[in-house]
Amino acid sequence: MHVSPYLFFNGNCREALAFYAELFGATVEAMFPYAGSPSEEQVSADFRDKIMHACLTVGETHLMASDCPPEVYDKMQGMKVSLALADPTEAERIFAGLSQQGDIEMPLQETFWAYRFGMVTDRFGTPWMINCGKPEMDR
Repeated sequence: MHVSPYLFFNGNCREALAFYAELFGATVEAMFPYAGSPSEEQVSADFRDKIMHACLTVGETHLMASDCPPEVYDKMQGMKVSLALADPTEAERIFAGLSQQGDIEMPLQETFWAYRFGMVTDRFGTPWMINCGKPEMDR
């Protein structure tokens, strides 16, 4: 069994996944627009170039996403995507990238359980927790 986050975007899924792929060194495995799919007629003509389904492979995890039609879109809340890193320098780089035009909830810093931990909501509205744990505190 695998658990995979599925993120819904407000029309900027393609841009968000391209940004994440570059920042994380990840691979976009799939990106299907509404146009040409069985769902094409369920969205307005100006929304058909938006993403119906996408999959980004980050390490061994799949981050899935799509654009949500404006009439049913709700911003992400009540959750955060947790990104675990082994290298504090890499945690700092990722946090800095996600922070560009984003909102920092907790600056990246050392905690009793982590060499680096911080929380940020990126410019696409995705809330992240960046954790570079101390080996003795893992789990």
